[in-house]
Amino acid sequence: MMTSTYLPRQIELGSNSLEQLGKIAVENGATKLFVVMDAFLATEGLNYDMKIKSIAKKEKLSVTIFSDYKGEPTTHHLHAALDGLIKSKADCVVAIGGGSAIDIAKAASVFAINPVLTWEEIVSQKRLKRLPLLAVPTTAGTGSEATKVMVVKNMETQIKMNPGHKDLVPDVAILDPLLTKSLPNQFTAYTGLDALAHAMEAYVSTLASATTDNYALHAIRMIGKSLPKVYENGADVDAREEMLLASCYAGIAFSNASTNLAHAAGRPLGARFHIPHGLSVALLLPFVVEFGLEAAEDRYAAIAVSLGEEDTGNKKHLAKRTHKLIESYNDTFSIWEDALRYIDLQDFKESIPLLVDDALSGNGIVTNPKVPESKDVEHIFNALLKKLTQVAQIQMA
Repeated sequence: MMTSTYLPRQIELGSNSLEQLGKIAVENGATKLFVVMDAFLATEGLNYDMKIKSIAKKEKLSVTIFSDYKGEPTTHHLHAALDGLIKSKADCVVAIGGGSAIDIAKAASVFAINPVLTWEEIVSQKRLKRLPLLAVPTTAGTGSEATKVMVVKNMETQIKMNPGHKDLVPDVAILDPLLTKSLPNQFTAYTGLDALAHAMEAYVSTLASATTDNYALHAIRMIGKSLPKVYENGADVDAREEMLLASCYAGIAFSNASTNLAHAAGRPLGARFHIPHGLSVALLLPFVVEFGLEAAEDRYAAIAVSLGEEDTGNKKHLAKRTHKLIESYNDTFSIWEDALRYIDLQDFKESIPLLVDDALSGNGIVTNPKVPESKDVEHIFNALLKKLTQVAQIQMA
């Protein structure tokens, strides 16, 4: 079977690699930068707005910073970004932040020079022209700096649009672990488990290839080793660097092989209860793994070994160990307890039919190793409800 794999043509990795931003921008033809940056990065103590301007000044680059967005990216955010980009006459777009910053930057780089292009037309373009695009992630989770997809919520229809195209992959990804040191340990866990889910789902996907398998398994090994370290000690720069690279590798893997049921079900759960994306996916991953164990036993066995289990040759046992390991991560990182800060259990129970429908209508269903029916997704949501109810009862005791 012939496969194609798309990824950034340049990846800069290491502490202080952000210092290379100006030089890299010039190499990509830039004279004026439009920087989409998470607002908190410009606050007192971090001051990355000033840092970027200082780096750019060394290369005689002008800088316009856009931070007028909050939460998941929407068409309103995009319109504001485009207005600023066009007024600035910038010729290069830079994203510094999490997935929202990178998705807004991707969309702005495209629509700035394709103003009449519709969202529906993106996937059918033979070549998608855009401005040069540089991505600097500040979380080790979304992998957006390496993916060919972007997610933006249409505020008129309330639907999340997520078109994919090979030309949406950023030209350059700059992975500087020093930018992730300030991330609180709980969000380190959420984003890290999101990256793990990306890699695992890419590996068991029906679209997996030899290339994506290599990226996925390498990511799983690094996350299994480094995520507990950065959760306990956020100042561990070596572990932070491993997590950034793992997230990037997982992004390459799922961008080319697809995520599946944990993300398909996690999206409506997150939207309904305003749960951070990584947390919503982490909540569902153990139950999704359990559902698909027999259909992808060999693959889940390989995941267990990549997470540090001894390779005994007993595939069934190892596959079950993967399920237990994912459950143990949720226990260790207080995922169940954190969920109860967002989810009203009675509301969750009543919402399950709607959540099931939304999950089945999203991407990632047909690429699951075992394609779920409505009753299967309902069972998964009910299993999560049962687990959260048990945790809530323990908290009240």
